[in-house]
Amino acid sequence: MEKLAREQVQALTPYQSARRIGGSGDVWLNANESPFDNTYTVSGQGLNRYSSCQPASLINAYANYAGVDTGQVITTRGADEGIDLLLRAFCEPNQDSVLICPPTYGMYAVSAENQGIATTQVPLTADWQLDMAGIDSALEADASIKLIFVCSPNNPTGNLINRDDIEALLTRTQDRAIVVLDEAYIEFSPEATCADLLARFDNLAILRTLSKAFALAGLRCGFTLASPAIINLMLKVIPPYPVPVPVADIAEQALSEAGLARMKYQVLDLTANRAYLQAGLSMLPGIKVHPGFGNYLLISLDDTDAVFEHLGNAGIIVRRTAVENSLRISIGNRDECEKVLAFIRQQLSE
Repeated sequence: MEKLAREQVQALTPYQSARRIGGSGDVWLNANESPFDNTYTVSGQGLNRYSSCQPASLINAYANYAGVDTGQVITTRGADEGIDLLLRAFCEPNQDSVLICPPTYGMYAVSAENQGIATTQVPLTADWQLDMAGIDSALEADASIKLIFVCSPNNPTGNLINRDDIEALLTRTQDRAIVVLDEAYIEFSPEATCADLLARFDNLAILRTLSKAFALAGLRCGFTLASPAIINLMLKVIPPYPVPVPVADIAEQALSEAGLARMKYQVLDLTANRAYLQAGLSMLPGIKVHPGFGNYLLISLDDTDAVFEHLGNAGIIVRRTAVENSLRISIGNRDECEKVLAFIRQQLSE
């Protein structure tokens, strides 16, 4: 069977999601999930019929929330499917390429590789901003670049990408490439959204999700905001029934007036916990806490492997990252934040 598989798949290293990596414990701070386990009610009726490809009430609800027109919205199975659809709609396998700026979310490169699409890397600068000169050089050298992925707040570093640079990149790539801006964590820094730029740039696509601030990681419901032209092309390659009826039902409840009020309250709670954890870790010797604008913090320390192992042995699961000597810690409830802070303090003292 291995020999029958596509060559790209045979050579592919799959994305190492938190659940694939696994672990055992009772404090899960490795997947940027929300600690809030909200409840919803679904009728369970109408399941004998296929769902609508793009349920109108769900599209209307998210368009109203995001402040865009309904023709600028497509809903997908998580933001990850949005990445996949953009690749399939715009990139020819073994011909086109995409540009990413590591350290960043790993699925951009994995999804491209899975489809036989080359990846050009222009690393972020020392302060984790876009290397505009490097991107310019890459675009000049490679006419095959169709998509440029930018994540803000960036995962795993947690910082916001300079808006002026995003605008400059959109201007430079008009009629040349699409800038895919991943705003999975934008609810934690809503003032930094670039959704308003959709009115000026038809080469902008924005990835969104209900997995983080809305505490619905298990629902697998995401959205892409873009020009109607991009949305229509994505609709050409999306599977026929991507939104299960219960998913649409729960997502609409989350986007209701009451659901949005609950989300904003929980974001305030998590933001306070992030500030608490950041302040506590910053006081520990040998740890550098990088300012974070999502629901996670990146910390740098010398003995990363030992701390990671000791945390895991204590049932506290955090995430290693591609950033050297670093760990990413999701923001949990206050009790979880206190536990991880106390344990790291103890380990460093020993």
